Order: sequence, then C-alpha cells, then structure tokens
Amino acid sequence: MEGFGMGDKRIYVTAVSSSDMHGFSKQNRDHIQLLTGLGVEGDAHMGVTVKHRSRVAVDPSQPNLRQVHIIHEELFEELTEKGFSVTPGDMGENIATRGIDLLSLPQGTSLHIGDEAIVEVTGLRNPCKQIDDFQKGLLHAVLDRDADGGLVRKAGIMGIVSQGGRVKPDDDIRVELPPLPHIKLERV
Repeated sequence: MEGFGMGDKRIYVTAVSSSDMHGFSKQNRDHIQLLTGLGVEGDAHMGVTVKHRSRVAVDPSQPNLRQVHIIHEELFEELTEKGFSVTPGDMGENIATRGIDLLSLPQGTSLHIGDEAIVEVTGLRNPCKQIDDFQKGLLHAVLDRDADGGLVRKAGIMGIVSQGGRVKPDDDIRVELPPLPHIKLERV
C-alpha cells in the first residue's frame, strides 16, 4: 500500500451519502449499506447496469462500473482554498475518505471498508458540466494538468461493490492492490 497514503497514518471514512433521486448532491447519512454487485442500497445509481443518465442515453445495457463514488476529503480543503464551499455529499459522492491518494490507486484495487464491505476501484469520475451548475467555476477547479500536459481529473474515483456491508463515518479502510502490472485509472 506504500505510496498511496497522504501523510496521515490512518485511512478512514469521513462521511457517507446517498440519494434516491437523480440529482447532483447527495444527503449525508449515519451509514449506508453496500449491496454486492449493485451499489448503495436506495441510491439512484444502484444497479447491475449503468444508471448515470448520460451513460443510459448511450447504451442502457452497459455494466455499471460507477456503483459507488468515492472522493478524498482533502479535495474539499483544496477547493476551499480556491474560494469554493464544498462539503461531503455536495459533489454526489457516496463515501468521503481521509488519508489516501485515491487518484493514484491502480484499477482493480480493493478497498476494504469497515468490517465487511469491499469496493473494487474501476476508474476515475469524469466531472461534467453539472459541477458548474452547482458552483460556477468548480469544473475548472477539479481539473488540472500533469507535468506532461495530460488531463488530471480530481473529482474522485468510481467502483463496484464486490462484497456488501454497512459503511459509516470513522470506518477504517484497508487497501489491497491488484497483482502487477498495475493499470492506471482512466475515466469510467
């Protein structure tokens, strides 16, 4: 797991959110229930096939690689420094974390969350114009360029539930990397 921490000794959940409506933000909860192969119980994006409206319009039979949206809470702090006001759930994520560089994880990483739940990382969230509808200029703030000029998407990662379980704030997260060679995350 070395190289994926962000300085904190502990990797943990800071907030959980869900919504049964297709909207941008999600409501904070005291816990969420992850369902194997489906996603977050009661969430509008739960299901075996894709539920994000833009993806459904292209092909509603696509597998749902976006069952769970995870953001590192450190992003909220970065956005606050840029003049935005973003708190857990505002960007539509289901789980906010602290202490892990989510964007550097390879595809196929297993995040063991709490006592039972396991989320397999499938890729990066591709931020869309809805972010600017939430707060003007936020889309630009969650995009960056790396040293080679490549686009960096900072709006979190997506995953599928490989083992269900209850997830709540303060749950520990254990990272299990996939076998080598590691595949860099791409948008899903």
